[in-house]
Amino acid sequence: MSKTQLKTRAGDSAPQGDDGEIRLAAGESLSMRMWKDEEPNEDKPLRTNDYETVGYVLSGRAELLVNGETIPLEPGDSWLVPKGAEHTYRILERFTAIEATSPPALKAGTAPKPS
Repeated sequence: MSKTQLKTRAGDSAPQGDDGEIRLAAGESLSMRMWKDEEPNEDKPLRTNDYETVGYVLSGRAELLVNGETIPLEPGDSWLVPKGAEHTYRILERFTAIEATSPPALKAGTAPKPS
């Protein structure tokens, strides 16, 4: 059995990603990020990703539009966006959520390259 090195990252020192997300812990096959105090918006452009996403709403309200279906999101709700699913989010009121992606989301719409 190999040794695993555990790493932590304090939220206040975590780097910000290209889309405004806060990049939290990440490993080889999973990463976590936070969307904090996202302002209400019109629909962001539809997109697909090379990773699966699960999320949990901490505060605020939004709608997830995925594969033509609209899913309301409120505090305490969780969601799944399958790999390759066309989706977007409509933020209805200041929104904070945690997401995990597998494989890790490195940049918008990309996944890590196999080594």
